[in-house]
Amino acid sequence: MGEEVAQQEFSREDRTRYREKVRRCLDVFARMLRESRFDADYPMTGLEIELNLVDDAGDPALKNLEALEAIADPDFQTELGQFNLEINVPPKQLKDRGFTEFEQGVRHSLNDAESKAAQVGAHMVMIGILPTLSAGHMSPASLSPNPRYQLLSDQILASRGEDIVIDIGGPERLRTTADSIIPEAACTSTQLHIQVSPEDFAGYWNASQAISGVQLAIGANSPFLLGRELWRETRIALFEQATDTRSEELKTQGVRPRVWFGERWINSIFDLFEENVRYFPALLPIIEDEDPLEQLEAGHTPALAELRLHNGTIYRWNRPVYDVVDGTPHLRVENRVLPAGPTVADTMANAAFYFGLVRTLAEHERPLWSQMSFSAAEENFHVAARQGIDAHLYWPGLGQVPATELVLRRLLPMARAGLDSWGVLSEESDRLLGIIEQRCLAGQNGASWFVDRFHERAGEGDSDRLAALRDTLNEYRAHMHTNDPVHSWE
Repeated sequence: MGEEVAQQEFSREDRTRYREKVRRCLDVFARMLRESRFDADYPMTGLEIELNLVDDAGDPALKNLEALEAIADPDFQTELGQFNLEINVPPKQLKDRGFTEFEQGVRHSLNDAESKAAQVGAHMVMIGILPTLSAGHMSPASLSPNPRYQLLSDQILASRGEDIVIDIGGPERLRTTADSIIPEAACTSTQLHIQVSPEDFAGYWNASQAISGVQLAIGANSPFLLGRELWRETRIALFEQATDTRSEELKTQGVRPRVWFGERWINSIFDLFEENVRYFPALLPIIEDEDPLEQLEAGHTPALAELRLHNGTIYRWNRPVYDVVDGTPHLRVENRVLPAGPTVADTMANAAFYFGLVRTLAEHERPLWSQMSFSAAEENFHVAARQGIDAHLYWPGLGQVPATELVLRRLLPMARAGLDSWGVLSEESDRLLGIIEQRCLAGQNGASWFVDRFHERAGEGDSDRLAALRDTLNEYRAHMHTNDPVHSWE
């Protein structure tokens, strides 16, 4: 999310032509799935981490351009808000110490970036929502200057026809409005990618959907927004509301939201792209010159630019990805469930749990989704977002069970088996899954630690409350730099 766009206004004719081009791309994609060879012989995994920037006091630092100039590393990019950055980690195979290489590379890059960004008064924090954000930061002036962001904001607001309403309950309540999509910038996530074959895609996507609630429960790290204690993973509700293009009337009519868990298990990746085209109007109807059918019949791999752009404006928590590298197409599941942080070690542990568990479930002879309704998976997802590590989730054969018990009794052995299938060394599996195990035994993740420490500090007045949030965030940042997993924080 950050590619430059030249076109800033769209006519009715543009939208009609774009719809026709997207449908042409979809037809070509269907033919490619039947006929083409997708790269899946040596599947890669990938990682993206979105970051927040703060000043010395712990308040948001609107300095992403200055920080990027100081960092001077192409792996770092702007994000939606001026207090955001993103690091794109080069993809790797998990075998042959892949996790170790991931962790060392991310730690080196973040440490180097931190030292350079600090020179311009910006410090990096990996957390799902920055607790010290205030209403003053939720204005269009906080958007990054990339024209794409302003254009996307304008298109979403135009589709709604009214301001965005943020209304989230929890231990406290927050209700506010915004005249841009800047609240979306408050949501910083960790995105995990798995490259799969067309034949295997449905299994990996269905498995990813089925375990999304478990991921959230043990990895929640977004308990505060604009000074209010809300969901343990408030980022889920905030992102769903901040990019909602529907008016209240359209919601009542059952029109699907653009931030979408989905509504059914799938049989093919084509199901997801076809839903995109069938249900969602274009937000950015930008048309490229390529004729995808001509490219395919000439023996080339079409970029399918319009289909990919359209897919990028529909925010599934597990998103299908079509991409082309060195002229060869491939498919990926992009898992967008997890928040950023708290540490690189925790991030790698979350990744190991996901990559291992999803492989075991996707390749099991009796699919989990044949035993579990889709609505149960969606209910798990939102219960986990609200309750975090204290959530009780549904699991076939067990019924309602504490998320921590489910992980300890049933899922960790499955994740270990999956990592073995990936060729992950036992020493890596032991360390990373051990972090998940200890997190469950301690009952402490990023969200629960932050809430507990905040309440130990907070007084009665609003000024004391803001000071407590700042002090807790600065303590969090100090722990983050040690790379000690969050379950060990006191």
